Amino acid sequence: MTSRRRPLGHSTVEVGELAFGAAGIGNLFTPVTDAAAEAAVAAAWQSGVRYFDTAPHYGLGLSERRLGQALRGRPRDEYVLSTKVGRLLRPLPESEGDDLADGFAVPATHRRVWDFSAAGVRRSIEDSLERLGLDRIDVVYLHDPDEHADQAISEAYPELARLRAEGTVGAIGAGMNQAELLARFIRETDLDTVLLAGRYSLLDQRGLTDLLPLAAERGVGVVIGGVFNSGLLADPRPGATFDYAAASEELLTRALDLKAVCEEHGVPLRAAALRFPFGHPAVASVLVGTRSAAEVRDAATMLRHRVPDGLWADLKERGLLPPDVPTPQEAH
Repeated sequence: MTSRRRPLGHSTVEVGELAFGAAGIGNLFTPVTDAAAEAAVAAAWQSGVRYFDTAPHYGLGLSERRLGQALRGRPRDEYVLSTKVGRLLRPLPESEGDDLADGFAVPATHRRVWDFSAAGVRRSIEDSLERLGLDRIDVVYLHDPDEHADQAISEAYPELARLRAEGTVGAIGAGMNQAELLARFIRETDLDTVLLAGRYSLLDQRGLTDLLPLAAERGVGVVIGGVFNSGLLADPRPGATFDYAAASEELLTRALDLKAVCEEHGVPLRAAALRFPFGHPAVASVLVGTRSAAEVRDAATMLRHRVPDGLWADLKERGLLPPDVPTPQEAH
């Protein structure tokens, strides 16, 4: 089942509601076999997913290589692929241990070099195309330019705009774990899309303060990542993580309260977490990091799960969601 597609801003690129985040198949935190990575992408395809997101950062290029391999032979015009620029991979003379300090269970065969120059953008895209084994990339994001915002806006963005004008890239954007700087990018550039991770979820609506209204006003498509806040909203229990650190007692209690209300309505918490962002008109897609066929199928099933309007009303009434947060309307 292919979900309905929505445009990314004013570009010709359209994405489905569920996107496959490929950090997991780049060995995020723990190893994944080649076969399991291939099976995860195949399960996504079978579930109707047609938007796949990766980055050079993920596993020092492993994610791009595996994703490209898994998509080989699929009709190229039927799927959308995004990758990112900002970190170039420089080979090391010899492998120096592993890359777990940066979160990936791969040999440290390369080092990452921050580079938001125009030349760096071109080089990054050329390298990504080679790893992916593709002749074009549909969407390119400026990846985590938090400490490099001025260079990203003055050098990297104009180069991406040129690549878009040339037709080399279909849509351009920026992806970050914060909303404030993404709002600046929307104000000062002509992006098609932004990828906001972890800041528009059932537990964290900071994206609603400035970014989402601005995106709606400017016609910028928003892709939401991190709807489970790194685990807490997928399975709230002692020891669960929020933004990749152990969740506080207060956040765990809130997540368990959310889960209890969802269950009163016969809705798994994961289903509500996945559906919630679509209450805002600027949101085009939700990106879920998955590392196995089972996780992909679960995400697709959860997103299709019926979520009644009464659930959102109850969450607001019990103070678990702000009263003014926009919530999805069930089709009647």
